[in-house]
Amino acid sequence: MMRAIRLKFLFLFILTITALIFVLPSLTGSLPAWWQKHVSRGISLGLDLRGGMHLNLQVDLEQAVNNYLTRSAQALKDTADKRGLAVKVGDVAKGALPLTLLNKDEQATFQKFMKEEFSGLEFEPPARQDGALLYSLTVKPEEVKQLQEKTLAQSLEVLRNRIDQFGVTEPVIVRQGTEQIVIQLPGIQDPQRAMDLIGQTAQLEFKMVDDAAGINLEELINKALQDDRLKPGFTREELNKALADRIPPEDEVYIEKRINRETGRLESVPILLKKKVMLTGDAVENAAVRIGDYNEPYVSVDFNRRGAAEFARITGENVKKRMAIILDGVVRSAPVIQERIGGGKAQITGAYTPEEAHDLAIVLRAGALPATVKIVQNITVGPTLGLDSIRKGLVSGVIGTILVVVFMIFYYRFSGVVANYALILNVIMLMGCLSLLGATLTLPGIAGIILSIGMAVDSNVLIYERMREEFHAGKPIKAGIDGGYDKAFWTIIDSHVTTLITAVVLFLFGTGPIKGFAVTLSLGVTLNLFTALFGTRVVYDWMIAKRWLKSLSFFELFQKPNLDYIGKRKYAFMVSGALSILGLVAFVQLYRGHGNLGVEFSGGAMVQLAAEKTFTVDA
Repeated sequence: MMRAIRLKFLFLFILTITALIFVLPSLTGSLPAWWQKHVSRGISLGLDLRGGMHLNLQVDLEQAVNNYLTRSAQALKDTADKRGLAVKVGDVAKGALPLTLLNKDEQATFQKFMKEEFSGLEFEPPARQDGALLYSLTVKPEEVKQLQEKTLAQSLEVLRNRIDQFGVTEPVIVRQGTEQIVIQLPGIQDPQRAMDLIGQTAQLEFKMVDDAAGINLEELINKALQDDRLKPGFTREELNKALADRIPPEDEVYIEKRINRETGRLESVPILLKKKVMLTGDAVENAAVRIGDYNEPYVSVDFNRRGAAEFARITGENVKKRMAIILDGVVRSAPVIQERIGGGKAQITGAYTPEEAHDLAIVLRAGALPATVKIVQNITVGPTLGLDSIRKGLVSGVIGTILVVVFMIFYYRFSGVVANYALILNVIMLMGCLSLLGATLTLPGIAGIILSIGMAVDSNVLIYERMREEFHAGKPIKAGIDGGYDKAFWTIIDSHVTTLITAVVLFLFGTGPIKGFAVTLSLGVTLNLFTALFGTRVVYDWMIAKRWLKSLSFFELFQKPNLDYIGKRKYAFMVSGALSILGLVAFVQLYRGHGNLGVEFSGGAMVQLAAEKTFTVDA
């Protein structure tokens, strides 16, 4: 008997020491480096405790499909020309690519050509118009699924490369669902710069300027504004739509950002470019910041072997013509090609600060995002606010624990001391598990710990109340303890399992802060079962085996309470029914959008500021 009890105590001792070893780095910073490298790094703090930025990014997968169609359009036109098929390709809109087969007699040949060369595209039977066939090409559903999966994977990789080069320590970059990416940047000092770096698509293209067309774009734009075909503040898409019948079909209008050397101001000038893309950012091997003749930073781009050869060919064929360098739909420069450029280098100039040029070089080296990303949630916590959160969390946890400890000792006396021992054991093991699993402790996680402390005490209360009933029935000390544990066992199991199911659901479907709450709650619930049913039982078994425990006494606030619960059931049914109906009505109102929703559900901005000094606001 005593040997089994000693083994149980040894097991508890080993678990406790192991947990303390893993928690130790969080308690002291004087441990050697090898300890943190090979043993434990301690508990990782979440952004709400250490400061940093949490971003939820929405990847525009529809744009990825449109980009695929746009690339296919140019390839389709070039391949069809080589096959002798007369086709006219329109602009992509709403996931469809309009195509005109100018000779209806070539229908069979064209459809065979599409099946062989562009099997990822599909189309309905064409419409007929003046001897031509009008097709609407779309991407096949199975191809769309693969494309979206590839887009999300590429976006993850590109963002990871950018952030690694940005120099943030311990970033978290994970996929969430089918369209979102979650990024956590602990300790970030410049949140706006980080958002600019992350959100920039960095789509680099090289196109030829159509100076030969001899079109005065500024005059056309002014006339379009006068004719009300354009509104002030127009976009590039609106501009091209308004001027579609006044510019060549193979051209499109862009906006060039350039510095006026006389005034030093940044100007926006319309420029007419060929639609055909001569070279893309895929050919870029390296990018670095350089200083120009006017002491302004620019980005020097080095092409890979394929890109350098293609760039040399393009520049050799277009001497004395202008080539535009386009970044994310904006022309950064459009220099005249003086001679064939064989070195495989190009320059991107503009009104850049050193930081902007450095960040642009980073995104060009990391590669372009395959689709634009939109920041749908941004939580930024300053380091001062994080320390304040830690202090408040610790204070609330300590106060709650002290109140529980005092109450248990007052109400259950020696058994309260045993329950408090189990409580301390529970907290130590919980912290050890967080360190062992590499889990991140957040402010909601602290709330989960406090809740698990309450549940740990609740388990002991159930056991002790069953013990009280056994002692009132006249049973001796050992039989009363055994009966208390046996009768409370399934009640404790049921309550903990249902809570654990809830925690698992929160972890699977919740976001970052909710996941932190779910992790600590699920660990706490699991450890509660162990400490309440095993840890405390060992103490009682040891005390009884040593014959040190002759009796147990509890404080009784109510002596033999006699309440007619069954007789009052009608009132209970009425209150429960009224509250249930009220809850259903409130749920319907929320579903209809009439509830007072927070920014997590309705969108918007929530800013919490902490002043460095105490101040007063005059009324």
